[in-house]
Amino acid sequence: MATTSDTSVRREVVVNAPVERAFAVFTERFDTWWPRDFQIAERPAQVFVMEPRAGGRWYERAADGTECEWGEVLAWEPPSRLLLAWRISASWQYDPGLLTEVDVRFTDAGDGRTRVVLEHRGLEQYGAEAGRMTGTFGSDGGWSRVLAGYAAVVSR
Repeated sequence: MATTSDTSVRREVVVNAPVERAFAVFTERFDTWWPRDFQIAERPAQVFVMEPRAGGRWYERAADGTECEWGEVLAWEPPSRLLLAWRISASWQYDPGLLTEVDVRFTDAGDGRTRVVLEHRGLEQYGAEAGRMTGTFGSDGGWSRVLAGYAAVVSR
């Protein structure tokens, strides 16, 4: 199911994995499924990192060791919920003063499957760029593409 409003984008996918595995792959194996071309640093990203705790960082690291922040982990509730601060501006740069939230929930869908619901909210924080950013995140190339890549890895 996909929904988009003026202030949020919601996408969901059902994956062929139990809740614990679905959460673990989303968080611990983040680097294996995040699209390689979805980076914001000037140098090519070698690894994408999500530190496994509330207060942990969420960032990319280049081969030379330089890091580019994306935000932080606001809530870490395995295996049911992950809340991330998305602090990437409309010009695709880290902005510590910007806060939108990516809330990801994992629920049992039966038969060893998990429903993963991702909601990116607070998009009004983009001000005059809110409509464009909502359209970007809500497009087939936005969160839908990200979740499709995740589903392909977790369902293996």
